[in-house]
Amino acid sequence: MKIKFKIKGLDCANCANELERMIQKIDGIENANISFMTQRMELEYDDERKEEILQKVKKVIKKEEPDVEIEEM
Repeated sequence: MKIKFKIKGLDCANCANELERMIQKIDGIENANISFMTQRMELEYDDERKEEILQKVKKVIKKEEPDVEIEEM
């Protein structure tokens, strides 16, 4: 399943790349793509574990980039 988010507070392309790498390591994430230019994130994940996976994604974002907020589109 795919889901898209708007990202607010992401300061640089390097930060986006680092977040993308960290999120791709989460069990259940098939693919993660973060675009600094468009301030968007797209995730492909195991649909049966949606809530668990999204909680882990939010935890990684808050740990790595505390000022970043995501909003589902």
